[in-house]
Amino acid sequence: QGQLVESGGGSVQAGGSLRLSCTASAYHNCMGWVRQVHGKEREGVVVIDTGDRTTYGHFVKGRFTASRDNSKKVLHLQMDNLTPEDTAMYYCTIDSRSPCNLGRFDARGQGTQVTVSS
Repeated sequence: QGQLVESGGGSVQAGGSLRLSCTASAYHNCMGWVRQVHGKEREGVVVIDTGDRTTYGHFVKGRFTASRDNSKKVLHLQMDNLTPEDTAMYYCTIDSRSPCNLGRFDARGQGTQVTVSS
């Protein structure tokens, strides 16, 4: 977890937007986000490889956009049109394997809370 620094969580009203960022201390083929609500199964939000091939969770439905910077160590997740169902702890993930699989990771960060009120 010390390899990843997350930022950008917070509280918004339904329909609002948040931008999450994650900085890794080293290069990894895959970076992504997973989310979890206490007592529920973890969900893969997005995974993106160094070629910018991106896979989103089925619930994203075009509302989120992931991107990596040129160093490939920084991952951004722009989340628009948020709903209360998006409320969860969001964890940045890294994975050195190939190809990238949504929800699979070698390590994750400490998490950043996203809360969406109706």
